[in-house]
Amino acid sequence: MSFENLNLIEPILRALKTEGYTNPTPIQAQAIPHILQRRDLLGCAQTGTGKTAAFAIPILQLLHQDRIQHKEQKTIKALILTPTRELAIQIAESFNAYGRHTGLKNLVIFGGVSQNPQTDALRRGVDILIATPGRLLDLMNQRFVHLDHIKMLVLDEADRMLDMGFVHDVKKIIAKVPAKRQTLFFSATMPKEIQHLADSILNNPAKVEVAPVSSTADTIQQSVFHVDKADKRALLQHVLKDKNIKTALVFTRTKHGADKVVKDLTRAGITAEAIHGNKSQNARQRALTNFKNRTTRVLIATDIAARGIDIDELTHVINYELPNIPETYVHRIGRTGRAGASGIALSFCDSEDEPQYLKDIHKLIAKEIPVEEGHPYPMKQKSMAEKHQELLKKQGGGNKRPNAGHRNGKKRFGSNSRPDDNRTGGKSGFSGARRG
Repeated sequence: MSFENLNLIEPILRALKTEGYTNPTPIQAQAIPHILQRRDLLGCAQTGTGKTAAFAIPILQLLHQDRIQHKEQKTIKALILTPTRELAIQIAESFNAYGRHTGLKNLVIFGGVSQNPQTDALRRGVDILIATPGRLLDLMNQRFVHLDHIKMLVLDEADRMLDMGFVHDVKKIIAKVPAKRQTLFFSATMPKEIQHLADSILNNPAKVEVAPVSSTADTIQQSVFHVDKADKRALLQHVLKDKNIKTALVFTRTKHGADKVVKDLTRAGITAEAIHGNKSQNARQRALTNFKNRTTRVLIATDIAARGIDIDELTHVINYELPNIPETYVHRIGRTGRAGASGIALSFCDSEDEPQYLKDIHKLIAKEIPVEEGHPYPMKQKSMAEKHQELLKKQGGGNKRPNAGHRNGKKRFGSNSRPDDNRTGGKSGFSGARRG
């Protein structure tokens, strides 16, 4: 199937041709016809499937057709809510690319920067507003933003908005939007709270699911390195000696951890920058730009900061620390292997809490990640095979005598506790119809 088969108008087809896209991804092929029929839509798709274009293209077409028919004024007719600044910027870039021949204006607003340029643009009039919830509510309260004419509402990355505590803000915003509207709801995962929110705002929606929420792309080659925590720094530097790794996105669980990895790599002569919520907006955008143009070889990110990073031809994702939420692993490695491309995901697993995190990941993705045995920093403590056997015994598969799960009666490795992952706020990149 090509985009010509989706009944798209000439101005948008021309823009897609300029971007070099001819064939839609599965979510685009399924979602665009429903949206063009003005149906509400519930979309469940992992990152990297082309979700942004799946809603941007039909929104542009419907608004362009309405303008031709009704000669409407420049009031906000479409609102896209998204959790992070980087993702908001990336969505705006998508609308700019696909809508370049439609005459429609879009504006992106987010916090952390002066509101003056944003309010000036609002006064001039925009058709499409892309916003993070906090700044939008602020400008609404100041009466810079009026949502009386909204025809189309998009909630993007709804599960991440829940994680970041934005759900109450989102509900306040929705209460100000006309009840008669078209609503598009996208989420990579569908926990109960998100399903309830979707049920409360969607009207007989079409449902699109292009992949199970627990799946990892088959095009991503995954491997895990069992390594002592103290050796992770040396192992990362060893991995990056491979000159074939032109760029790598490295994940840590905390902002402090991200900064520490940057310092270690910089001392080793490897160009690296961090992106997380403690960085200013300008610093984050500069780091993204440097990474995209390969001035910076390694970008270290926390999970929410990275949600929205979309880098063409990113081949390697490295989990310096495993996430304590298994679904996060799927999102992390989904930064590579996007829209059918190949990618490599390497994960470092130490002997503290991470074996339990790895076990949870294996359960979610329904397969075991192959172990990389041949690296120079193998775990010096008990072998992972011994630890695995001890874990099985502790779970009831072994003897029932006290302390049967570990020789000498020592406490078994790992923990069922899940410390705060200290995730914090934050994609910008241009893979066109493959964004999302």
